Amino acid sequence: MPEPSPRGFQARGAHLVGSVPLASANAVFRVVGEALPEHLRRISDGETGVRSNWIAWQEAIFRGHPDLAETDAARVDGQYESWVRSRFSPRPGIDPATLRFGELGYAEHALCSYAEFRAAREAGAVPDHWRFMVALPTPLAPVIRFIEADHRAAVEPAYEVAMLAELATITAGVPHGELAIQWDAPHEIGIWEDHLPPFFKGDPRKETVARLARLAAAVPDKVELGFHLCYGDAQHRHFMQPKDSGIAVALANAISEAVVRPIDWLHLPVPRDRTDDAYFAPLTELRLHPETELYLGLVHLTDGVAGTRKRIRAASRYRVAFGVATECGFGRRPPGDIPALLRIHRDVAAPDPKPAPRGTR
Repeated sequence: MPEPSPRGFQARGAHLVGSVPLASANAVFRVVGEALPEHLRRISDGETGVRSNWIAWQEAIFRGHPDLAETDAARVDGQYESWVRSRFSPRPGIDPATLRFGELGYAEHALCSYAEFRAAREAGAVPDHWRFMVALPTPLAPVIRFIEADHRAAVEPAYEVAMLAELATITAGVPHGELAIQWDAPHEIGIWEDHLPPFFKGDPRKETVARLARLAAAVPDKVELGFHLCYGDAQHRHFMQPKDSGIAVALANAISEAVVRPIDWLHLPVPRDRTDDAYFAPLTELRLHPETELYLGLVHLTDGVAGTRKRIRAASRYRVAFGVATECGFGRRPPGDIPALLRIHRDVAAPDPKPAPRGTR
């Protein structure tokens, strides 16, 4: 039997996963800064414009690569054909070992947005204690989405090198004490769930965690690090419905064990229709670093404050300290939904105190 919820329990703090479909980074900083000044510790630029549909904009990088050829669009997985029009493979005669990617665009957008973040902070629109967050997809995601299955193992190393170069440019251009990096990892969940076939040799679970550990190790120590685990949000649907939180918890534990540097936060999803003990019970097995903040993606617009509070009560029987978030970014939503979503975060969670120095949290 679950423990009863602690008397007077209230979730504390909030986390915005990434995309916020407003007109510009400046609009995101201004609107979110006004709505949640006491609830957040970090804020992204909203991944506005071309980036609003997560990694869809990376299709142009693959299409424009001189050593890659576009394949038959009919071979694209049906789930993603609304926004992935083609896949790619090395051109005949190209040795994949020689494949190199240039700039992917993540650093260029991040550095431009950081300048707007600083301006917003100087103008008082952004609280002084907020960090500038950059959410990056793990290389696994674009490779699975845009490269033909037979060539993924050969192309992945080159794309990982390029993504780490983007990270290095970002960390060179933003003061480490003002920066937070989030690795988005839905495809890793898909592999752990045996929903997505792995393309690499060896134990699929160990291989995905080894990749995440490499990405974590590349983030400088004074830069905050977080992981976003989810089941996707294509057309507001998961790629599969989880039986419970068990796989997400198991992957989170594996990440915590493999990553030796501090992990500042971890985000786990909660489907809208799950207020039952069976979904939340695995949270008792969650083993995080002492410094790691937990955010549960249990905010859903469609049932608002009342439904979100039901999920909070259910979760609190198994985890007594967590903040709130949505399951995924807001990017696929109309801009008019954003004020209501932000109000739900504010209304269901207590303010989060300004962060203490790492090691004392």
